Amino acid sequence: MAMKRAFISFDFDHDEELRDALVGQARMADSPFSIADWSVHEPFDTRWRQEVRARIRRTDLTIVICGRYTHDAKGVAAELTITREENNPYFLLKGRPNYTCTKPRQARKADKIYDWTWDNLKKLIAGAR
Repeated sequence: MAMKRAFISFDFDHDEELRDALVGQARMADSPFSIADWSVHEPFDTRWRQEVRARIRRTDLTIVICGRYTHDAKGVAAELTITREENNPYFLLKGRPNYTCTKPRQARKADKIYDWTWDNLKKLIAGAR
């Protein structure tokens, strides 16, 4: 399977260590994905949206890490909207196994939050077009 480049969307205020954990998994020898870019940590404005769109365009899929407050993360909602506008595949990953994790407000009702396991990651990434 060809290596896929992933954009990671996450709640910067609450889940940055989850992003770091996913970056670490991407470095594993048998990883089917690499991290091309991650969220832009600048003011949430037109320039921010343009930069995020450019980064998402350079990737094969978006991995949305869901935590306890993802439903309130405006940046995650915008990144998911841009991902869908660009017709990039995405999936939602449960970042905190011992807590209720929430979907971004822009997620579809049918979007499932998948358990964060190595096997799930490999399957979900392999299934991304």
